[in-house]
Amino acid sequence: MTKKRGPQSKNKTGAIANVKSYDQAYAIMVETAPDGIAIIQDKVVKFANKRQSEMTGYTVEELIGKSISNLVPADFIPIIQEKFSQHDQGKDISEIFYVRLLCKNGAIKETEFSTNVIQYESKPAFVVITRNIDERKQEEEKFQQTINSLRKAVDTTVQVLVSAMEAREPYMSGHQSRAASLACAIATEMGMDQEKIEGIRMAGVIHDIGKLTVPVEVLAKPTKLSELGFSLVKEHARSGYEMLKNIGSPWPLAQIVHQHHERMNGSGYPRKLKGDEILMEARILAVADVVEAMASHRPYRSASSINIALEEIEKNKGILYDSTVANACLRLFREKSYQLA
Repeated sequence: MTKKRGPQSKNKTGAIANVKSYDQAYAIMVETAPDGIAIIQDKVVKFANKRQSEMTGYTVEELIGKSISNLVPADFIPIIQEKFSQHDQGKDISEIFYVRLLCKNGAIKETEFSTNVIQYESKPAFVVITRNIDERKQEEEKFQQTINSLRKAVDTTVQVLVSAMEAREPYMSGHQSRAASLACAIATEMGMDQEKIEGIRMAGVIHDIGKLTVPVEVLAKPTKLSELGFSLVKEHARSGYEMLKNIGSPWPLAQIVHQHHERMNGSGYPRKLKGDEILMEARILAVADVVEAMASHRPYRSASSINIALEEIEKNKGILYDSTVANACLRLFREKSYQLA
């Protein structure tokens, strides 16, 4: 029975089947590669494949002998020289660069260069593989625009909620934003990355959102709260979690809000979490919340001095408060003159 030959077999009888040597096969692969391939020696193009020609708009013949100063920005040329120097010292110089490729028609393309040093005609040369990432960059920019729009929408919503909370609890005006600012400063002092700091900021400005469910007469009571009143206020951490848990966010906002009254020794609320059970973001917010609250006026007490608030943090670091967080907070005020805005 004769086996029927499909399209793939037919292709094999064409270009591939006719390859007579390794060199010929290698040449075919280079010429049909989806990425541009060029050899640069003494700042001049010595070889370019078809894809490199298509990306630049120059013919292969036009590319050969062309100075790289006509193909890439001037600030990239010293990098090539540095790579040659590193190669001479026996260092690995393989690296990927994001480079703007200058085309024949004046267009500029975003590309990714993969480079390495080879021996070409008995002299060191660069082999450069060029990948067009215009579409990827455009998609990344669109994605970032979407993220920025979402963040702006979330910020606007948050401000509405904050205004609603402060209308019910006027003496708390500014508490959340001040606590958020301090929490971000602590996180920065600890060396946390910017994305996590942004999450801390967002959680900070709404960490008391659950108080919207607490009766206003309890919140505004001018004397110390009864046990029942305090138990109602303590529910705000859980209520805040319930309000936020189904909101899509790149940060664990609901969990941070839920945990900002937890303490390292398990004496906090609402779940009596301890140690590593508590998110680092929540540990940071906990310290910032305590410092800001103690330094601010309340209907049932006068504001304490910032020094008394810091003494509370120092006395209970490692017990109620994370030691690393507490030390960062103390440094901010005592060594770097941080002030609550």
